[in-house]
Parts: sequence; structure tokens; C-alpha cells
Amino acid sequence: MHNNSQFDKRLMTRYYFCNRLQKSIELNLFMVSKDSNKQPVTIYDIARESGVSYSTVSRVLNGFEFVKDATREKVLQAADRLGYVANLQARSLAGGKSNIISLLVPKIDNSYVTEIVAGIDDELVNNDLNLMIYTTRRQFGKEQDYVNNIARGMSDGLLLLVPLATDAYVGILRERNFPYVLIDQHDSSGESCEVLTTNHDGAYEATQYLIEIGHRRIAFITGLRELYSTRERLAGYKSALQDHGIAFNPEYVVEGDFWKKEAYQAATRLLALENRPTAIFAANDLSAMGAMNALRDHNLSIPKDMSVIGFDDIAQAVLANPRLTTVRQPLEQMGRSAVELLLEQMNQPDCPKRQIILATELIIRDSCQSIESE
Repeated sequence: MHNNSQFDKRLMTRYYFCNRLQKSIELNLFMVSKDSNKQPVTIYDIARESGVSYSTVSRVLNGFEFVKDATREKVLQAADRLGYVANLQARSLAGGKSNIISLLVPKIDNSYVTEIVAGIDDELVNNDLNLMIYTTRRQFGKEQDYVNNIARGMSDGLLLLVPLATDAYVGILRERNFPYVLIDQHDSSGESCEVLTTNHDGAYEATQYLIEIGHRRIAFITGLRELYSTRERLAGYKSALQDHGIAFNPEYVVEGDFWKKEAYQAATRLLALENRPTAIFAANDLSAMGAMNALRDHNLSIPKDMSVIGFDDIAQAVLANPRLTTVRQPLEQMGRSAVELLLEQMNQPDCPKRQIILATELIIRDSCQSIESE
């Protein structure tokens, strides 16, 4: 448990970096012929071969938009017949390496993602590797398309940050012996390299802290139910209640999606309860901030009228008003550890699958207040 009593300059630096990083990410893909003596294959060649438009070919090969399965297969078969490879892979034909690592992220508009990306990028630079980022926007079809295309040779390895539904494609990655690492998501088969944190313990500690300062009516705003971190944090919340003799009230658990808008609506529903909670534990900091906005719009003071606690300790947490009490995840270290696991697989394809679990830490700031025990 850690108490921040002074302004955290380190977090301000992270916040500045994250904003710059979000504005600078670009994605550029090119095609060349497998045979350097031949004229490079273009999307127009593949379009003529497959009988579709060149824009459709571009979408299929770059994975930017949804395409019908039959059309996608037609384009990929035509591309294979003509013999194209991604320029990224062809940069080092002798070794068959692209020196590119692909990363799938939901979005790049929040510090949770960009701080992990910062750790990934630092570690890749130290190993003379470059980073290519794909944003899935939580669309399962797009996520699957990206993975399928990347596994065809677009890069040397793949990092997946909180992917939505890995069951549909991790088997393909394993079959192709393609190096990949899951970040903040769990593969129940036990056959994937993963970087996780102590989600259950962190949620338990946060809930226990609220109990220790007198709260008994503690609500929980979840994240996406499909994600491992959501389930673990909900379980930690429930365990803390049980261990302290507080009956679980399902009315106090409201579904969110890790974004501010849904959390705002979830908090509004909690405020409408006849016996409304005295504290809200949100599954991440963005949700906590959305809940705080809802409380303010209902003329409630934080923490005088209601305490709020989050999870992640993103850079904005220390800038919130009041400063947000939260569970810190070592976000940059998560990124660095993911690269460590990926490099192990790239250098030793037959190495055992390994899981790295990093510790969380409760950070006490200003958004929670003691109340008399009920």
C-alpha cells in the first residue's frame, strides 16, 4: 500500500509522452515480388487475377476493413499465385526476417494502452526491432483478420494487448509456430505465453481498503465480461466482501466496458437505487473517472458524499479532481515483459510457454474518505 502525498512529476512525464505517442502512430504496408528479378507485384495485378477491385485487394492484404470470407480467400489465393510477400519481411531476404513486431490494441486513445506501448517500444528499440500497431476497436472480425494476415509473414512476432476472443485464432498461431504473447489476457489452454498482473489480489486489496475505512455498501462497475481481468477483479471484490462478513448484493454490480460513457451510465443507475452505495470501485481508471463525472452531475461531492476507487493508475489518475485512489498496474513493465517473452520464442522456437505475473499496488490519494461503520 502506497500513499502519494506530493505531486507525481513522473506521472506528468508519462502523460505528456502518451499524448505524443497517440498522435504519432502510423501503419504502412507494401508488397514486393518474392523473386527480386521480376517486376514487383502490385495490387492492380492481384485485382486482375482475382476479379475484384484494387481497393478490395488493399483492404484484404492490409486487414483494415471487413471483407466477405469468400472474397478474402479469392484475393489471398491470387496473391499467393502471383507470389507476393510483405515488404517488411523482404527487408532481410537472406535471414527471412522483417525486424518488425506487430501489436494489436483495442484503441490508442487512453494512457493504459500508450503506457504499455511505451514499455514495448523501449524494449524493441534496445533489440533493434521496430513496432507496427493495429487498432481493432474491439471488433472481433477485424481482430481475427489482422491475426490471420500477420501470421502469413507480415512480421516476425505478435503481441496482443487485451484481445477480445483469442480462442478463434491462437490455435492457428500455434500451428504455424508463430511467436506471440498475450498481454492482460489469459488463454485457458495454458499453451500461450502471457503477461498478467495480480488482478484478483489488487481488487481484493482495494475492496478491503474501503471496508477498513468504514464502507459496507460498496458497488462495483465491471469491465467487458469477456476479458480475464474483468472476471478476476470481480472475483477479488466478492472475496473481500465474503472474508469481511458483508453479504454480496448483485444490485451493486453494474456492467461497464472499461470506457467513461458506459461507466457514467452505470454510476447513474447505482445512484437511482433506494439503498444506494457509499463507495464505487470501478474496474479501471477510465471507468472511475466516468463514475466521478456522473456523481458531480448529480451534485454529489467526492469523497464526502461518495468514495471512488479505480484500477490501473494511468497518468490521468493523479490529475483527476480529486486525485484518484487506484490500484497500480506496472504498465510499462508489462510491455517490456511481453517483449522478453516474445524474444524468447523468436530465438528458441521450442522453448516452453511461460507466464509472467506482475504485482499490483494500492495507491491511496484523495478520492476515498472514511465513514462511520454501519
